[in-house]
Amino acid sequence: MAYSAEFRCIAGCPGGYPLDQVIYRCPRCHDLLEVVHDLAALRDRSADAWKRLFAERWRSLDEPDGSGVWGKHEWVVPQLARTHVVSMLEGGTHLTPVPKFAAALGLGDVRVKQCGTSHSGSFKDLGMTVLVSMVKGMIAAGKPLRAIACASTGDTSAALAAYAAAANIRAVVILPRGKISTAQLVQPLAAGALVLAVDTDFDGCMKLVQELADREGVYLANSMNSLRLEGQKTVAIELAQQLGWTVPDWVVIPGGNLGNVSALGAGFEMMLALGLIDRRPRICVAQAAHASPLYDSYRRGFAPLEAVKARPTLASAIQIGNPVSFAKAVRALRAFDGVVEIASEAELADASALADRDGLFTCPHTGVALAALTKLAARGEITRDHRVVVISTASGLKFADFKVGYHEGTHAEVPAPRYRNTPIELPEDYDAVRTALLRGL
Repeated sequence: MAYSAEFRCIAGCPGGYPLDQVIYRCPRCHDLLEVVHDLAALRDRSADAWKRLFAERWRSLDEPDGSGVWGKHEWVVPQLARTHVVSMLEGGTHLTPVPKFAAALGLGDVRVKQCGTSHSGSFKDLGMTVLVSMVKGMIAAGKPLRAIACASTGDTSAALAAYAAAANIRAVVILPRGKISTAQLVQPLAAGALVLAVDTDFDGCMKLVQELADREGVYLANSMNSLRLEGQKTVAIELAQQLGWTVPDWVVIPGGNLGNVSALGAGFEMMLALGLIDRRPRICVAQAAHASPLYDSYRRGFAPLEAVKARPTLASAIQIGNPVSFAKAVRALRAFDGVVEIASEAELADASALADRDGLFTCPHTGVALAALTKLAARGEITRDHRVVVISTASGLKFADFKVGYHEGTHAEVPAPRYRNTPIELPEDYDAVRTALLRGL
């Protein structure tokens, strides 16, 4: 049986739209779209048969099946021809135990899903491989697309630039000038993207790129485009596979534009519908206190979104005050008995540093999620008998300045870093070195 999927309105308006149609919102109500799969067709394989197929492809040397995304091709964009797939073996990332961090919180099994150990260094690769592959197919079919464009605080632009370069498609990136790390800025530059650094914040960049997509024949690559979320939902499928097709009790994920939590929910819902898992985990979305419109809504019973002017935060990639995927995120949180928590600058920095003591090198956004977990554990909402997975969204190597500032004690909003570690400067003298060694052990 042929597998298929199409865009449909999240508000339930009638009608569907092909995945290769240039469309981002419902023409009737202007709400967001989502990708809906023909589940009846997918049930031609049993749950056990799907598990066996996914196990055979897991980290395979055969491209693109070895990709964490394309190894689940039938569940992502089934109509796309394999010849159009643009993959760099993204996904397949480690589920890393952090026993010292867990013990410090009084918890048992806590693991970090290392989505940052991907090609461009963030989970955005999972969605961008799908979007760019679809655009490659659309251009081959004669659609007049001049470029792929995104607004970004860093990671989206790096992923878009890399995959577009591999596909020989022009990429356009609109960034808030002076508000992203040097490591993040240089990635799209190195890949040859047209980079526009604009005197605004992410929300201002998002308005500009949407207008360009409407008027100038460029294809929109931000997470309001549901193709991105189809790749990102494989995080849920992967972690269930890595846990022997069981689900954790809790998943904690950072939230900015909020596409990630809706993608996570979509992955779990698809596994549940096809019988690969038998329950839903609970989900916590973690936001930086300086950019927390979802948290504000949650505190008011998921009241309608009130956009805010996001303040500067060390977690710059989630410094977003008007999240595009708010409605999708709320729907996922309601379905998964979800909660929303915030982290101050000191809390996210300390949590990140503590997790690094387990051998990680966490980005500040992962620090937000770890700080939220710390709070949930402190008030007894997450307990020792709960299995917890924290989604790490990017490589800490992209945020070396964040780490340097923490351990040098130069972050103004982290005046007393709890886990600061500094070198001991010594003369070239054996006794001095020996004394320092013995004191430090």
